[in-house]
Order: sequence, then C-alpha cells, then structure tokens
Amino acid sequence: MVPRREDSPHVPQDPREIADQVGEAALVGITVVHLHARDAEGMPTHDPEVFARIIEAIRASHPELVICVSLSGRHRNDFESRAAPLQLEGAVKPDMASLTLASMNFSRDASITTPDMVGRLAREMLVRGVAPELEVFDTGMVNYARFLAARGLLRGPFYFNLILGNAASAQADPLTLGAMVSMLLQPNLWAAGGIGRAQTTAHALALAAGGGVRTGLEDNLFLDRARTTLATNVQLVRRAHQLAGALERPVMTSAEFRTVMGLGTGHGSYGRPPAEAPNCA
Repeated sequence: MVPRREDSPHVPQDPREIADQVGEAALVGITVVHLHARDAEGMPTHDPEVFARIIEAIRASHPELVICVSLSGRHRNDFESRAAPLQLEGAVKPDMASLTLASMNFSRDASITTPDMVGRLAREMLVRGVAPELEVFDTGMVNYARFLAARGLLRGPFYFNLILGNAASAQADPLTLGAMVSMLLQPNLWAAGGIGRAQTTAHALALAAGGGVRTGLEDNLFLDRARTTLATNVQLVRRAHQLAGALERPVMTSAEFRTVMGLGTGHGSYGRPPAEAPNCA
C-alpha cells in the first residue's frame, strides 16, 4: 500500500506487471499470493475490475495458486470500498482476503480499522465463502481474533500472518514471536513477515519455529540491512527459499494449503473440514 514506482523501479503497477511478477515467484515456488491493485496513476485501489484483471492473468498460467486480495484500510476506510473485491465471482473470485484485526500506527501514518469494520468485513467473508488472512501486528490483535471467533465471526481452520518490526507494534525477536504463536487459535497455519530491516530476521525466526514466511516488496524494498541494494519480489522469494532449505523446510504447495485450510479447488469455497498440517514452510 505504500511503496511507489518512484521508490523502486521494481514495484509493479499495472495488472500485467503484477501478474508477471507473481508468475516469476510461482516458478521459484510460492503457496499463496497476497495481491494489491493500483489505478492508472499508480495509487492503491480496491476496484474489483482491476483485481479481476490481475486474477484472470494469474490463473491463466498458474490456476493452482491460492489468491488473497488486500482489503487494507491505509487509504480508504469505507466499508463499500474495502469490501468491493469480495464481490468478485466465478473464475476471478479470490480464495482469501486480508483482515487486519485492529487499528495501528506506522512510522509516518496510521492504518484505521475500527471494531465495526473488522466485524463487517469478517461477516462478509463468511457469507461469501472467502477465507480471511488474519493480519496481526501484536498480541492484542491475536486476542481480538479469539474475541471474534467466540462470537462466530471467524471459524477455523485459521491462517495468521504475524507482521513484525513495525515501530509501534511487535518486534522481530524470539520471545515476542513465541508469545504470539502461543496464543493463536487452533487449528491454524501461520507465517511471519518483517517490515524493512526486520524482514530476514522475522523469516529466520518463523522458519526455525515451524511457521511459514510472508515476503515481498510490500514490507521491504531492499536486499540488505544497509539499504544499498534494491530488491525484486522474486529475489526476496529466492532468499526465503535459501533460509527454508538450510532448515530442511520444504515449501508447502498450494494444493496442500487448500487441503489444510479447507479451501475447495474452486474459488470462494472456504469451509471444508481441515486436515493435519505437514512440516512445510
């Protein structure tokens, strides 16, 4: 939602560029793709027509990939805009959609997701058969997932993305990650990502602890901590593979993910019984 083409020439903008970069990553090996869409001026958009063009292009070459659309509140915070991608149907219907579980501050601005917004988005996903990608930035958000599940707005199996390294939320250290993981609802799959310089540390901690990895230019534009070398999405995916390989953690296929999460082979069919998770990243 933040990086622009002027920040890095590797940030994809139009649907074809985004789909092509997803294809490159898929050839290396990924399980789920988390999509953001841009308008003609390169600004983030929730326009379902733009998402449809991206999803159509991805599924034309990689139909097995699990596709998650972003419902971020960084730039728009009305329900109709944020929920618009959930209305897609048929071959362009997403498998998953992101659900950030509270508001938070970043280093320069705030992301606003009120309790009412969280509840409405969660309810819409249930109705539409779209699985939530539960984005949590601290233990309070993990607890809020438990609060929503107790009220029937979330159901298992659960998929959590634990985002570490933001100045105003959880940091990329073993105790913090361990506390968050210990609180997660069961059954679940979880992955961790790191913002900026915390990205590689977060990945190493997650892989060592049995979790998966979230990577890409949304969280980090650079290959090195000194921020001297701009990264591409596929370079960040390859680095995650290197870490996983060193720990003998094979990357979960999309088919395995669908089985564990109860996602049907069709799209928007969340709700099948879960299966036991293999030891995959």
